[in-house]
Order: sequence, then structure tokens, then C-alpha cells
Amino acid sequence: MFDDFERDQKLSTAGLPPPDRALQNFSMLQNYSRRGEIPWRHISTGGSGGGKEILCNRDIAVPGFSIDNDKTEQRRYVSARVFENLLKQRFRAELNDAARNQLKTERPDESASGVLNRQQFLIVFALVVLTIAALVKAPITTLIIGNVLVTGYFLAAILFRFVLMLIGALPLKKQPAITIPESELPVITILLPLFQDAESLTQLSAAIDGLHYPTAKKDVKLLLEENDEGTITEAERLGLFERYDVTIVPAGAPQTKPKACNIGLKLARGDLIVIYDAEDQPEPDQLLKAVHGFQDRDDRLICLQARLNYYNRSENWLTSLFTSEYSLWFDWLLPGLQRLNAPIPLGGTSNFFRTQKLIEIGGWDPFNVTEDADLGLRISRLGYRVAMLNSTTFEEANCRVGNWVRQRSRWMKGYMQTWLVHMRHIRALKETTGWRGVFAMQLFVAGAFISALLFPLLWVVFIYWLATHAAIISKVFPEPLLTLNLTALIIGNAVFIASAMIGPLKRGWVKIALAGITAPAYWLLASIAAYRGLFQLITMPYFWEKTDHMISEYAYRRREMVMQEVVVKNSTAFHRGETRK
Repeated sequence: MFDDFERDQKLSTAGLPPPDRALQNFSMLQNYSRRGEIPWRHISTGGSGGGKEILCNRDIAVPGFSIDNDKTEQRRYVSARVFENLLKQRFRAELNDAARNQLKTERPDESASGVLNRQQFLIVFALVVLTIAALVKAPITTLIIGNVLVTGYFLAAILFRFVLMLIGALPLKKQPAITIPESELPVITILLPLFQDAESLTQLSAAIDGLHYPTAKKDVKLLLEENDEGTITEAERLGLFERYDVTIVPAGAPQTKPKACNIGLKLARGDLIVIYDAEDQPEPDQLLKAVHGFQDRDDRLICLQARLNYYNRSENWLTSLFTSEYSLWFDWLLPGLQRLNAPIPLGGTSNFFRTQKLIEIGGWDPFNVTEDADLGLRISRLGYRVAMLNSTTFEEANCRVGNWVRQRSRWMKGYMQTWLVHMRHIRALKETTGWRGVFAMQLFVAGAFISALLFPLLWVVFIYWLATHAAIISKVFPEPLLTLNLTALIIGNAVFIASAMIGPLKRGWVKIALAGITAPAYWLLASIAAYRGLFQLITMPYFWEKTDHMISEYAYRRREMVMQEVVVKNSTAFHRGETRK
């Protein structure tokens, strides 16, 4: 119904002969896209044998260049939009299959398509059986041992975050600014995967158009789901089918952002590739900073992660705490991991990759609902590096509790998937990152969801003991174990509060920092999301729970401002006679 090839009939693709499919190879798709040419069909040259007709993107194909040094070639030039849509139509089935299944087929143990592999299932089964047997034979002793392990882990994870925060307080080494002539700037492919985000398109397109980078070197790919009529219609209304390369992602499970991004990756023309989400507002010089960030670095650096934060941080209590958390995460903790040369779980947006390296390591896992965190760990395990980029992308913070819990439960589920996948390769991780990388994964990645699962349990035990002084507590929590549990609870909450208050201070947001005193209530919400994520991991592991955007009053105000600016700009262009003929 919404096939981008059918839409392209408006540009007079009628009259092009059908392709000779034997001439084309799906493995060459990205070369076709980057070079702007593809062998299209056999033709008769009037002599013995025959030649080929080469279909060329007139914007980037090199005139007179022969891809096979074949003098019998004839070149047919078409517009960039026609060329791109013909490529997508020709390889539609292969694109969809590769986006869904390539990682799962070629590297099955790196895919979250199975929650547990056979070895992990046997280990979990054995642990469950042994635990039940121990509880039957020596229940009190088993509970005490379990309590020691749980409390010790909780303390270790909390203290590791605190250490990371101290390390992250140190400034990262600044890279010297490098001036690159515009003619030498690389093409950057910008992926915009959207689903049910029609209302975000106006300000997103304005932000992308406002990035300070040559327009001819921005390969913007808007990735829309086939069953999302509202966003497709809005993209048409805004003229994005003429300004961007719009790809309609075929319907089918799993319907996830990484599946859409894999299609964009196969069609990417850029030497670098970056993802932006529907509500993103990157700083205008972010692309230039990313290009500079890759200069004079070793080839092991294949990803730069920009910092993420929120523009509606002061809207209510939830957005204040969410901002504190993001400030802590991207301004303190991830820089701390970088200093330790430990794996960095990426954010879901504003991460820049060397395109060929991203293809080499397998792209995104469409079955992982935090494909970003998974990819960050995979990069480290394969011997490459991630570094932080000193540029911020501002987003819309969730301002409603229900929407926040849905979003966070997906993140928690994804971190569980990511940890399970990379536990299959713990030896390889140790070989490339050392023990510090292994410990970081156990205390930081796993700690993100395990601490959230444990947090309310510690509170329940404390409140029950405080209210009843029940004898069972003394048996299961004998001294000094009870003291250890209370210490973990006190230290955990103290670190939660301190980190939430310190997080925003690098940006000078003192009022936001004051909200950090209520951090335990915020982390209780995270615990609810963690249990919800655990339930979904068991019942529907690949379900991508949609987060609603454009629900903030601030977001609507920004959208109205952008729309007014577009009206003024179009009006000025009309009076100057600059409108498109």
C-alpha cells in the first residue's frame, strides 16, 4: 500500500526497462549505493556479443567511469531519488531478510533471538535444581548464603558506580581541533528510524536540516514502517520524500528499530553513519565534531557516542530525576568507563560509527530491544573501542509515569538480553578488555537491572524487621549479616541520592540537583520497570514496547516555534522568488 517504489512513479520511472537480475548481486548493494551505479541490463551493441547498460545516480556517479573497464557499457543517468528507490525495489526481499536474519544466521551466539542458548539453559536448570534441593535440606543455611551473595553483589555494584563517578569527574584528554576543507569532508549517512511519530517530524527535520554540514554530504535516510500510515502521510505533507531518501520498512516480526537501521546500513553511502531518534535535537555542529573526533585516532576507534540530555528537564518531578540520571550516565559514568578502557553500553541515539567497521561486526541485532548497549559490548569484545564525543543531543524527557515505566521496562529487558548474550563470550571479552572489562560488565551492565530487582527487597526486609522484630528475621539475618544488609541499604540509598544530586552539576543545573534528594522514590519506579521487563523477557522477549513522544508541553512549544519559523522562511522565499519551480 505504501511502497516507496510505487510512490516514485511520480518521478517518471516508467519507461525504464526491467533489470536483468543475473547481473546484480546483493552483496554488492552498498557499493552500488556508494558509487551511484549498478549494471542494469544486457543490451545489443550491434557487433558480436553485446554490452551492458549501467544505471547511474546523476548526483554522484563519475561521468565516463566504467565499473568493469568495459567499452561496451552504456550509461543511463537518473535522479538520486529514482536511483535509490530502484535499488530498494530490486533488492527488497533480500534487504528485509538480511535485516532480520543475517546476524542470527551468521553469528547465532551473538544474537538475542534465543533468550538462552543450550549451554545457558543447562546451567540455569542445574542452578534451579541445586537451589531447590539445598532449600529442602538446609533452608536456613541456604537462605543465609543467598543473602550474603545478594547483599555483597548489591554493595559491589553500587560502589562500582560511585568509583566510576569519581573517575568520570576527571576531564578526558582533549583532541586538538583539526580544520578539514569542505571538499574533503566525508559523506555521513543519517538514519532516522521512526514509528508512530508523525508529530515529531516537523522539528526533527528542522534539526537535521539545521546541522552545520554540506547538504550534498548528508545522506539522510528516513526509515518508516509500512503499517505506519500516519507518519508516512505526514512525511509526504512536509515534502520529505523529495528532500530525504525515504525507505518504507516491510512489515513483519520483529518490528524493531534495529531491523530498520540494518536496512539503512545496507544502503548507506556515508563513510560514517549516525542514528537520531524522533525527538532528537542535536547541537548544530555535532557532525563536524564527529568527523574531527575520528581524525588522527587509531583504527580501533570505530564509534563515538555523543552525550544525551533533555530540554524539558524542569517540567515536573519525573523529568528532573530523569535528567539527573542521564546527566550522571553520559557526563560521569560513561566517561569513567572510557578511562578504564571498559566496555561502554551505547545510548540508542547519536552514536557515530565507521560504516565499514559496523558492517564488518554484524550491524544491529534486530531481536535485542536495547541494540545499542549490545553493540557497545560487541565492539569491545571484538577488540575495538568506543569514545565519548563532547557534543550533546537534547531529547524530550518522559513526563508521565506510565510512559516512563513502559520505556524503562524495555531498557531493563534489553539489558538482560545483552548480558545473557555476552556471557556466552566471557573468555573473548577477557582477552580483549582484561578483567576490568569482565568486572565492568558484571557490575555495570548486569548491575543496572540486578540492583533494581534487589532494591525493593532490601526495603521490604528492613521495614518488616522494623515493624515486627520477627524471630524469622533473626534466623535468616543473624548478626553481623543483619548489619551488613542495613549497611547495604543505607549506603545504596546514600549513593543514589548523592549521585542524583551531583549528576547535573557539570552542566550547572543546581535546581535539578536539589531534586536528587528524592532519588530512592525514583529508583523504586525503576524496580517496578525491572520486574516488568523480567516478566516480558520470559513471555515476549522481542516485543518492542513503543514510547510515546510529543507528550510534553515543552515539546509542543518547540514544535510550534519550528512551524512558525518554517512559515516565515517559506514566505520570505516566496517574496524573493526562491520557491521551487
